[in-house]
Amino acid sequence: MIAGLILAAGESRRMGSPKALLDFGGETFLNHLVASFSGVCAPVIVVLGHGAEEIRAGLRAADQAVFVVNKDYRLGQFSSMQCGLRAVPAAAPGVIFSLVDHPAVQSSTLTRLASSKAPLAIPRMNGRRGHPVFFSRALIAEFLAMPPEANARMVVEKHAAEIDYVDVGDPGILQDIDDPEAYRRLVSSL
Repeated sequence: MIAGLILAAGESRRMGSPKALLDFGGETFLNHLVASFSGVCAPVIVVLGHGAEEIRAGLRAADQAVFVVNKDYRLGQFSSMQCGLRAVPAAAPGVIFSLVDHPAVQSSTLTRLASSKAPLAIPRMNGRRGHPVFFSRALIAEFLAMPPEANARMVVEKHAAEIDYVDVGDPGILQDIDDPEAYRRLVSSL
């Protein structure tokens, strides 16, 4: 089965508190994502870093996830992605990858991404690309071979001709909740 990978290792400086623990319709961002991913992915790997114990303690769905801690989270998001990719089982044919600050993604989008046969599948709404992203097992080695300070876009751009753009009617793919104003907009839309 396809693995899920959720990054929740950052410091959430712009938000001022851990994004993983923000309320989203009565549950935390991370609880909601783990539950959604669990319906499509196994295992669901959550990468923690800053505030790891606080975030893990706030997760009700802890039994539905595998946790890894990126001790080098200060190197940036890509180092956390690599940390999570090292935990992907060898039998997993691919990964659906998300950041914890994209909690509003619909389960149907995850299902559509999981059914892609392309090396990369990116959801798109009204011509705009979003998250999460699917990539096949074949690309994991490429991500892991890069330095931790690199950027995942480098691999994505290398395989641009092979991307399956999955058109969805899911505004959640475009909702990146990085600061208090974005969070207020999200909460007001619920």
